[in-house]
Amino acid sequence: MITEELVRAALTNVVDPEIGLDIVNLGLIYRVDILEDGRLVDIDMTLTTPACPAAPQMIEQARRAVLSLADVYKGLEEVKINLVWTPFWNPSLMSEDAREELGFY
Repeated sequence: MITEELVRAALTNVVDPEIGLDIVNLGLIYRVDILEDGRLVDIDMTLTTPACPAAPQMIEQARRAVLSLADVYKGLEEVKINLVWTPFWNPSLMSEDAREELGFY
């Protein structure tokens, strides 16, 4: 069955085009729920800014990245991406590696 770890691993393939880092290490993924016996993955994600010009592209890439797991996990039917703004994103949400790469200490 699909797991949160597998979903997050798939999402590491989605890169913020302005920053050049993946959305998981940037701390943009707030919640991943596996529902309906693995048929639905429900995700809360945010963006670094509400004015992000790549928002539609990144949300669709995230949906497709997770949906690609259906090739192996046949029960997966739907991926729902919820764009949320609470808590508002800040650099402290990034992984340690991401903060180092971007010069945040």
